[in-house]
Amino acid sequence: MARWEPGTAERLQEAALELFATRGFEQTTVTDIAGAVGLTERTFFRHFSDKREALFHGQRLLADAFLSGVAAAPDGAAPVEAVARALRSAAAFFPEERRPHARTRQSVIDQNPALRERELLKLANLAATLADALRARGIGDLPASLAAQSGITVFGLAFTQWIAEDEHRPFTEIAESVLHELRTLTATPAPPE
Repeated sequence: MARWEPGTAERLQEAALELFATRGFEQTTVTDIAGAVGLTERTFFRHFSDKREALFHGQRLLADAFLSGVAAAPDGAAPVEAVARALRSAAAFFPEERRPHARTRQSVIDQNPALRERELLKLANLAATLADALRARGIGDLPASLAAQSGITVFGLAFTQWIAEDEHRPFTEIAESVLHELRTLTATPAPPE
């Protein structure tokens, strides 16, 4: 077997994604993934706790990008503006060259109910992290939760559009468009009672 090389985790992730896409998630074993890059199962487990983690690794980095965006918002910024900054910061995770990878990854997730559940849990955790960051800025519980949940909804909708086969706009542009739509919807005055 091959000795340790830089980028082992990334090579394992790419091999896993390729095997999941061609064979199916359930039909692919950790041994298959490790063997595809000339490594042992033991090496795989040094990087990931299970084969699902090969798809979801990097979640902490994405959360950190959201948190950096919130931290960069000026003091006194409205919750939605802090969330907008978080979305712009997270957009760095989605450059054009990652779009084919993201499409394949989402296809694998969409074909497996347990992976769809894990993706939803990831988004829920991201919303909770974002809400905590807003609360730490002095934003009340309800506005922080509402802004965070709305921000993650914007993120999810933007991501879905970004990976569409006929989509070519950058992630940032799509996220800004979805956020604009949310702002337009919430600017509507309440009807008289």
